[in-house]
Amino acid sequence: MRCFSCGRWSWSVICLACRSMLFVPTIATRQLGELDVISFFAYTTLAPLLHTKHTPEGYRIYRALGRMVLRPFILEFVEVDEGRVYLIGIDEVVKGGYAHVALLTRAMKTPATPPLHATLLAQNPLTYAGKSLAYRMENPRDFSYHGKRGIDVILVDDIITTGSTLREAHQLLTQEGVNVLFALTLADANR
Repeated sequence: MRCFSCGRWSWSVICLACRSMLFVPTIATRQLGELDVISFFAYTTLAPLLHTKHTPEGYRIYRALGRMVLRPFILEFVEVDEGRVYLIGIDEVVKGGYAHVALLTRAMKTPATPPLHATLLAQNPLTYAGKSLAYRMENPRDFSYHGKRGIDVILVDDIITTGSTLREAHQLLTQEGVNVLFALTLADANR
């Protein structure tokens, strides 16, 4: 196959040269009230890759991004934290044959960090892509949570733009008795 980024022949969807030269994470943290959101790239760095999320090649790309970026982070995290921390993906709904956020949480699965798939789902099916903050505030996701209570979790999403989705998810989980440690996203649109 060819590298999605440079077009060279590669065994992986993103070749080793692109991984080491183009896709080097620059970790940043954005604060949303009491929630820290850690992102690994500026949105412009990953935009062409992120736009594949509901396409057949998006499956391989999101799986590769999860393994390249989120897996090393979580492996380092579990070395420091000795307790069990669950992973909750934001709205793991299957579109185009797979749930792109579920691929990210699956890449981070370890014995100490099991994912709780499809436990935090939006009841509002509207898309936020390209919409203003006012639109997002007028049309909340209306999340429902069907998972364990009294646990520590890390929220996972692909992109943070205005932060309204993560803020709403954090608020609901807190009301449900879930302790959200922080959130992880691949990219931040404000960088």
